Amino acid sequence: MDLVIGLDGSGEKTVLVYRALREAIVDGRLPAGHRLPPTRVLAADLGLARGSVATAYERLAAEGYLTARAGSGTFVAAVPMPPRPRRAATDPLRPRAGWTSGPQPTSGQQPAPRYDFRTGIPDARLFPFDAWRRLVAAELRRGANGPGTYAEPSGHPALRAAIARYLGYARSVRATAADVVVTNGTQHALDLIARVLLRPGDVVAVEEPGYPPARRLFASLGARVAGVPVDEEGLVVTALPGNARLVYATPSHQFPLGGAMSLGRRRALLAWARCRPAAIVEDDYDSEFRFSARPLEPLYSLDTAGRVLYAGTFSKSMLPAIRTGFVLVPPGLRDAVAAARQLGDGYGAPAQQAALARFIDEGQLARHVRRAGKEYARRHARIVAALGAMPGLRVLPSAAGLHVTALAEADSAAVVAEAAGSGVALDDLAAYASSSTAQTGFVVGFGATDPALIDEGLAIFAAVLARHA
Repeated sequence: MDLVIGLDGSGEKTVLVYRALREAIVDGRLPAGHRLPPTRVLAADLGLARGSVATAYERLAAEGYLTARAGSGTFVAAVPMPPRPRRAATDPLRPRAGWTSGPQPTSGQQPAPRYDFRTGIPDARLFPFDAWRRLVAAELRRGANGPGTYAEPSGHPALRAAIARYLGYARSVRATAADVVVTNGTQHALDLIARVLLRPGDVVAVEEPGYPPARRLFASLGARVAGVPVDEEGLVVTALPGNARLVYATPSHQFPLGGAMSLGRRRALLAWARCRPAAIVEDDYDSEFRFSARPLEPLYSLDTAGRVLYAGTFSKSMLPAIRTGFVLVPPGLRDAVAAARQLGDGYGAPAQQAALARFIDEGQLARHVRRAGKEYARRHARIVAALGAMPGLRVLPSAAGLHVTALAEADSAAVVAEAAGSGVALDDLAAYASSSTAQTGFVVGFGATDPALIDEGLAIFAAVLARHA
């Protein structure tokens, strides 16, 4: 690769070359050990006499910035350099309202605790990496989607068809490939939906407590987010604001309380939407893993008015690193959602999407879900039993997913903080609500935890909880 340096300014050419190279070294653009071009080559590139470049090299070497190695060339010396700001002046650019804070920490940004009861993390040790590598490698060899071409914004055709088939037998959802838009996870799907449906100031109803990233995303796009309470039957439909343009819900496994929306409440929600220009986003994020009752029909299957967009992800059933999800889109929105995908990031990774299609069609996904589901069921039972035996906790019923929620009267924030100091990571239920009157309790995940450490970790948590009773 050619070395490009600027020679702006007036003065002797040798001095300009010297200053440009020195600044590049001090800034770190030329790191220690980097081999510089021969003086003849750099002089030709810059249109200068070779002597000007040679003199600049000699001066930098004399000052310790460069070192010459006989027969090898000239290299940047390993001299500690103080960091220099990119700009000396204060930055005049500021984000608009809603973007004053940075990204929220995620599991991948934090070191894994010894007793890991964080939510939303599947156990990577259960994943069939060998089969996945085989399929991805095969697609890369055959040049998925044709090398040097752009792919379809809605996703690889084979994957869209495979998702439609999989939902047909796994969730009793009637869909075709034309209904499917492949996304980079559920959060991406929500972003696309919001961009094509919402105007600044529109009201979006979300569950309270609920999924904070969805709430923050809608607010970032200028929507007015209204929290709606959740009871033992799910979202309280009678509490929905009448002017809501969009309702975001997790009816199959309410996040984070864990219950399923009753059939009567599902029908009431659909009837509410039919009476106004409102859409419903159904986030079915981890209901593949069920431990007792059979799942109720998704809202999408019960909907006869075309008001429901059904979003799903492979981050829980496979791995977050797969970074692939989907949304089933009504016909009137398909072109708009595809256009939003194209404008945002173009399209996904064709080879990975083609490999995922084969992973589904070969039955690998179904086998993995069955095997992992059995292991998660064992962990679920152990954690429910242990939490149920702790004084001051009321375990909420759950029949699916990768977490259990328990209500408590203790100071949940203080308990979570003290438990973290002992290596036990779990979530504070209050963190999933936006109101100051949020329920207190704990959300205990079991996807990422080491089964051999479950009892030990919960014993530490029980001791901490007892001290705050």
